[in-house]
Amino acid sequence: MLLRILLLLPLTSCYQEFTVLSHLKPKISDDVQAKAVQDLLVRLIPNHANKFLIKIDKNLEENGNDVFQLQKLENGRVVITGTTGVSAATGFNHYLKYYCLGQVSWDNSNLNIPNELPDVNLTVACKDKFRYYQNVCTTSYSFVWWTWADWEKHIDWMVLNSYNLVLSFNGLEAIWKRVYNRLNLTDEEINEHFTGPAFLAWGRMGNIRGWGGPLPEHWHLRTLALQHRILDRMREFGILPVLPAFAGHVPRAFERLFPDAKLSSTPKWNKFNDTYCCPYLLEPTDPLFQTVGSMFIKELIDEFGTDHVYSCDTFNEMLPSNGSLAYLHDMGLSVYSSMTSCDSKAIWLMQAWLFIHEIGFWTEERAKALLTSVPQGRMLVLDLQSEQYPQYRRLKSYFGQPFIWCMLHDFGGTLGMFGSVETINKEVHAARTMENGTMVGTGLTPEGINQNYVVYELMSESSWRSEPIDLTDWFALYTIRRYGQNNTNAIRAWQILKDTVYNFNLLIPMRGKYVLTRRPSTRIYPWKWYDKCDLLQAWDYLLQADLRTSDSYRHDLVDLTRQVLQVSIDEYYKTVRKSFKQRKVNDFQNVSAEFLDMFLDTEKILQSDKSFLLGSWLSAAKNLALTFHEKQLYEYNARNQITLWGPNGEIVDYANKQWSGMVSEYYFERWRLFINAMNDSLINQTTFNESGVIKKIFEEVEKPFTFSRKVFPVHPSGDTIAIAQEIRSKWWNIHHCRFTREQDSYLHVTDPVVLIV
Repeated sequence: MLLRILLLLPLTSCYQEFTVLSHLKPKISDDVQAKAVQDLLVRLIPNHANKFLIKIDKNLEENGNDVFQLQKLENGRVVITGTTGVSAATGFNHYLKYYCLGQVSWDNSNLNIPNELPDVNLTVACKDKFRYYQNVCTTSYSFVWWTWADWEKHIDWMVLNSYNLVLSFNGLEAIWKRVYNRLNLTDEEINEHFTGPAFLAWGRMGNIRGWGGPLPEHWHLRTLALQHRILDRMREFGILPVLPAFAGHVPRAFERLFPDAKLSSTPKWNKFNDTYCCPYLLEPTDPLFQTVGSMFIKELIDEFGTDHVYSCDTFNEMLPSNGSLAYLHDMGLSVYSSMTSCDSKAIWLMQAWLFIHEIGFWTEERAKALLTSVPQGRMLVLDLQSEQYPQYRRLKSYFGQPFIWCMLHDFGGTLGMFGSVETINKEVHAARTMENGTMVGTGLTPEGINQNYVVYELMSESSWRSEPIDLTDWFALYTIRRYGQNNTNAIRAWQILKDTVYNFNLLIPMRGKYVLTRRPSTRIYPWKWYDKCDLLQAWDYLLQADLRTSDSYRHDLVDLTRQVLQVSIDEYYKTVRKSFKQRKVNDFQNVSAEFLDMFLDTEKILQSDKSFLLGSWLSAAKNLALTFHEKQLYEYNARNQITLWGPNGEIVDYANKQWSGMVSEYYFERWRLFINAMNDSLINQTTFNESGVIKKIFEEVEKPFTFSRKVFPVHPSGDTIAIAQEIRSKWWNIHHCRFTREQDSYLHVTDPVVLIV
């Protein structure tokens, strides 16, 4: 039965018990946590909230892990009891998904609460102590322009999906400004150090300085107040917020103030020039490191309080200056000591990205020297991309330090259907049962959210399961929950997607780079790991479903149509390039016209759904401003991050977005200019000056776009289903596909509702 498969086997603990982590518990009272969950239900299901009674009972814990209980009373109400507010909210979400067949997601919700609540009598124990959420980059790629309304809704999503250890990095520059002022830095020196709002994550990690700045004073005041509201709400639910510690990256003005300190320029990162690259790194073994680190932690705790977990990554995408084992050990110990100087219960949370990014440097011996510099159990390691590049086996379960199995999945908040569901389904459980393993949690660590929600829902459930599940059954139920209907064609579509675009199992880095969103070139080699005809068959099935009453259906139809056009553009590009190299003018002109026409159809489908609008991103940025100057600054930050990522395209297209407005005003215009130049070369029989054309694209399209003030719609337009059908009629025959999949090969679950009985 699916119910047993999904969650309900008893807890079997096979990892080492880290008693030192036992102090990481919510400090808020049970009553406050229960009220927080009840208030969540009022926000989410106001007409049904009184049908549920929330209780908190810490005594239900199993081996120190969270538990929730669901029980229907004779009076028709359902009692939800959790060991924390987070587990109680998770219990409600489980009931919503598997008893009411509803869903709460990032984009839309299907809140299907029947008048008479289904019977339930269920106890579920979590298999991991921690459920971690966020990457240090998420705050810039997804959350940078958020208001409290956005955060309130998202914190509700966090607890519904069981996240109890969450990064919270708002307001940090306000804290650093106080510390720097006390150290006698001038405002000018501070301003040249802080990046603009959209680039704060990389300023904090020491990769860049000043780019996109300076930060207005209002930014400090707003984010400081916002952080208080975020932390208060998180703690009310029983979430443990993760705050930062001092990693050693400091303004260049430190050289003036502390001439005897051991300071070194951080390496140039992604070709940023000296104006914006290379802040200083204060040597962790220098006594000044302890002074500055203690000042920061004390100021942070005085302002926000603490839950004793501190994120710190000194060497993010950069190497230590010294590779000796003694140095790496002393460096790690010094970083940790700056935390414990103000908080004796401090736990160092470290991303294991350095072990992936610089795998040649971080040999087993060097990694061990760093990891064991901290007492066992006082460092919590995020195995940041476990679904593709796990490091816990290579590094012997981090030499005894507890770790969290994380799914990174997304880079830069880019779109494009992609996921590794088979890997997630199997490897989480394999890591948990690994001999001498030290896994204590699971985590989501995407650089950007609001894409591929199905992968995140699957991963979010993994902490509550004892074994892998039947993905065919799970995807069938997911489809019903998402659309609120048991539709055969919709289920068929998602089963094909499960086996194709969501079954990536290669080691090739995925960065959302497709012809559509890449800077034009004659040297692009598009590829995919699935058959395009499978994708088209899934698209055809989803179109046949025609669930026009479901917002989630329309969202997914836009996304899948976008994916089909993205793949079509990739394939047409190959023909464009071939006809150009063969100097076939007529063929080139015909195929390139159709190639560009696909961009316009992509724009048309994207503008039909609110989740795919450039205008929303830009409007959110401008709405935070108090002055015209701030509006200009914030809009420039917003535009530059998703395009050039730097003054000269240092990380061009890394955070590209397949949004309406971006396609028509940016991607189409780049390719139109490039195609026209290729055509001129063919007609005039001249050598194609590709580098010159790229410079022209930068000057006439890319750079002007970042400075433009053009306003884009914030509301969708057009009928999604009609537009998708029109696009199908227009382009279907170019693919020459013969479908080989049996229509009912995935429908052994003809009535998924019975699977939860």
